[in-house]
Amino acid sequence: MTEPNHNRQLKIANINDISGFGRCSVAVALPIISRLGVQCCPLPTAIFSNHTGFKSFFHYDFTEHMEAYMEEWKKLSLSFDGILTGFLSSVEQIDIVLRFFENFSTQNTTVVVDPVMGDYGKLYCTYTDELASRMRKLLPYADIITPNLTEACFLAGTEYSDKFSERMLLHLAETLSAMGPRKVVITGVEDGDMIMSYCYEHGVGGQAVRTRKVNSHRSGTGDIFSAVIAAGAVKKVPFVKSVATASEFVMECILASERLDIPVTDGLAFEDVIDKLSFK
Repeated sequence: MTEPNHNRQLKIANINDISGFGRCSVAVALPIISRLGVQCCPLPTAIFSNHTGFKSFFHYDFTEHMEAYMEEWKKLSLSFDGILTGFLSSVEQIDIVLRFFENFSTQNTTVVVDPVMGDYGKLYCTYTDELASRMRKLLPYADIITPNLTEACFLAGTEYSDKFSERMLLHLAETLSAMGPRKVVITGVEDGDMIMSYCYEHGVGGQAVRTRKVNSHRSGTGDIFSAVIAAGAVKKVPFVKSVATASEFVMECILASERLDIPVTDGLAFEDVIDKLSFK
């Protein structure tokens, strides 16, 4: 009997945490990637009752179960058109992710690393300096990375400042690209009344994509952004177009959340505007 082929459809493995409430990580990546016509297959790194932006939360580290989870996928002979990494819960998970790249990627797989480490110049409360440092081990395997300005500075060993010119962003992106990824987008850079995402492609150069600044800092913004970038990569959408699409959609989500008076901790009300999301 011929074994079924489970690799007929475009699909992305999303290595990230699952938060039951708060609209972040897998909870937003799965519907966003699916909306863009790509199957999303989550591999949990941790399970949260609600994300760490709340005063209290339940947290279960999934490290000891990830290998067994992956073994079942091996039995199905799965391969992925894209791999998107997000929140990693322990130092050991860095090596597990590297083994995942080895076992489930092909020469046609696009690896997108969203180095979920911190914001506003500080690491998240669940992160250690060792884990942040080990995150650099993923960069040689990444085709695209999507750090915010804080994460970009940590990875590059550059002192953080919220005042970065385009020339400085170009140098920062070049530094990161030299560590592995051919494409870099540094997100969430404030530029007057605009928010800038700075795109860099090795051999092409840098370009800023700007959208109107909306004064609302919400969880899940980076997860939505990286999900759009990953889906665009496997669908062969030009990089700058993917970044522009992601930036505009995040702004629409923030505006919808403000209209509905959604608490900041509850993330982005993407459900109200997801019908607007398209690469067309």
